[in-house]
Amino acid sequence: MYKRFIGISALNYYLAPSNLSNEELNSQNPSWDMKKVTERSGVLSRTVAPDGLTALDLSHEAVKCLINTDEHILSEIDALIFCTQTPDYLLPSNSNLLHGLLKLPSNVMAFDINHACSGYPYAIGLAKSLILSEMASRVLVITADTYSKLAHPLDRSVRPLFGDAASASIVTNCDFFNIVDQTFGTAGIHSSKFIVRNGGMRHVKENKSTSKLDSSLRIHSLDHIHMDGMGLLSFFNKIVPTSIYSILNRNNLRIEDISYFVLHQASQLALDSLRKSLGVPAEKIIIDMSDTGNLVSSSIPVVLKRSIEKGLFKKDALLILSGFGAGLSWGSVLITV
Repeated sequence: MYKRFIGISALNYYLAPSNLSNEELNSQNPSWDMKKVTERSGVLSRTVAPDGLTALDLSHEAVKCLINTDEHILSEIDALIFCTQTPDYLLPSNSNLLHGLLKLPSNVMAFDINHACSGYPYAIGLAKSLILSEMASRVLVITADTYSKLAHPLDRSVRPLFGDAASASIVTNCDFFNIVDQTFGTAGIHSSKFIVRNGGMRHVKENKSTSKLDSSLRIHSLDHIHMDGMGLLSFFNKIVPTSIYSILNRNNLRIEDISYFVLHQASQLALDSLRKSLGVPAEKIIIDMSDTGNLVSSSIPVVLKRSIEKGLFKKDALLILSGFGAGLSWGSVLITV
């Protein structure tokens, strides 16, 4: 284990203000089998950003929540990492825009990363690396996504899953949530399993999106998320346990030594499947998404903060954080409380 303590000293989040319940979804889509949708997703309602509310807006509110706990919390920030796949503009980056809103000093390094569900492990890993290399000493890590805007309204495999939110964390020299070790991976060869094909420079967004019915009778378009749900589940069922066992072995730990596993809240089906693959008791897997949905890059930090508020984590507890999603990418982090 590292002798130097670098960890998450503060954390907060902001959920999009609108709420879309399963009852509302069912009234809009009477043909959907909502019982099956609910069982597979584990979501009863999801937070949705209304038109005009963006990832930047959500992130600003998340930072305000941090400031409400400590008005001086942004003092001495010297780096800002903003993780999002739904930026406000193609350019400039959301990190630059948030830097301006917060009126941070000009010597603050600011950049975006566009990882999604693996974004929080990646971002705090990058923050720790900046501190270890002495390029920064106090890093503001932001996650924010509005995936509801990327979901086709008639796609029953995607729309019921995702919610919108942002989180704000401070990573610095501290031993509150000490980042002990991390491991990351990429499988770009499978990138088409989770993709929005239009909107970049290769395929510009269509003025009039054409909806299509796929072989599973799901409606989607090239302007919206296309997700191979079963393909993703099969892939991550193999790779996520490997990632977690790798970090455990590197630190001479066993599954039994870990107090809680805070996994990306992909869906009830995914979490149940991963729990079985890992051989972890149900009480050690935190599932907390029924009233938010899958919050993409913010799912892990939101669960962390809610668990802290419940007093779930005791002193010296060992946690494994693991995120996985678009890219395909994944990352696991070992934390000591």
